[in-house]
Amino acid sequence: MVAAESVADRERTDRGEHPRPGDPAAFANQVQLKPSTRQRYGSLLRRQVLPVWERVPLSAITHADVGEWVRCMTQAGLAPSTVRQAHRVFSLLLALAVRDGRLTRNVAAGVRLPRVGRSEKVFLTHGQVAELAEAAEPHGLIIRVLAYTGLRWGELAALRVRRVDLVKRRLLVAESVTEVNGRAVFGTPKTHQRRSVPLPRFLVEPIAAQIAGRSGDELVFTSPTGEVLRNNNFRRRVFDRVAESIGLAGLTPHELRHTAASLAVAEGANVKAVQRMLGHASAAMTLDVYADLFEDDLDQVSDRLDRAAGRAAADSVRTEGVGPDLDAIGRGRRQHG
Repeated sequence: MVAAESVADRERTDRGEHPRPGDPAAFANQVQLKPSTRQRYGSLLRRQVLPVWERVPLSAITHADVGEWVRCMTQAGLAPSTVRQAHRVFSLLLALAVRDGRLTRNVAAGVRLPRVGRSEKVFLTHGQVAELAEAAEPHGLIIRVLAYTGLRWGELAALRVRRVDLVKRRLLVAESVTEVNGRAVFGTPKTHQRRSVPLPRFLVEPIAAQIAGRSGDELVFTSPTGEVLRNNNFRRRVFDRVAESIGLAGLTPHELRHTAASLAVAEGANVKAVQRMLGHASAAMTLDVYADLFEDDLDQVSDRLDRAAGRAAADSVRTEGVGPDLDAIGRGRRQHG
């Protein structure tokens, strides 16, 4: 059971000597957090962390208490991902307290967490992408760019004209936009790293037409009113409707990113190339997310080894017995003797 706070502890908390776990100010100097992440953490703080831990002094929290909290959230029916994220927020707060010298260790570390099941990914074919894009006109170019470059929605919405190189057929991903409390906030991409994404030749001409007459700082894709393209609005007005109309109800724009990975792998892209295209932090992450797409690689390796072994065996048969017959020397001497 979570320990109760004593009167003395509460007085120290009120005086600022005993900060409460879950103080929102703790996130103020966490500059590595993106605005959207900060908003999500704040929501978890208010809904899952504060109701349980707000009045408990840091020194009174035990590893068992945190484990019991995780168990209670799980039994209450919260999704495993929500439980894990709530634990992440609380663990971050305790880690800050350790760094500040208010705690000797983070008691949330090592707590067993519920596993998150893998959702089945949807990979469209070239034909399905074409059908979806045609049904979405005049917004078909958005569909095609997402499906053939693997950009995240925020990266597409933040793409500026000056970062489109039609000669080299590259898109420079250097910015992303997220919606925080109804406001569009621009920042760095998810991994904080710029990347250059290849652009298929068939997209060069339509993108050239899209950006014609625009200044370098203007956005490539905007809403009908010229504002930032927002995911929720686009889905409500265009995407969900056209996806359903072609038999793909429930499809999301993010699944076009999965489709880009699938189409690239099908054309022979290796894991490192897919990682660079999608902007994953590591090739290991790409393999973890798209392990199924690379299953065929194992079959191909096996087939190639089989063919190589067959060739080697055939070469051995063809060359068997071929070489100098040294015994013939002795036979020749006897014939001339």
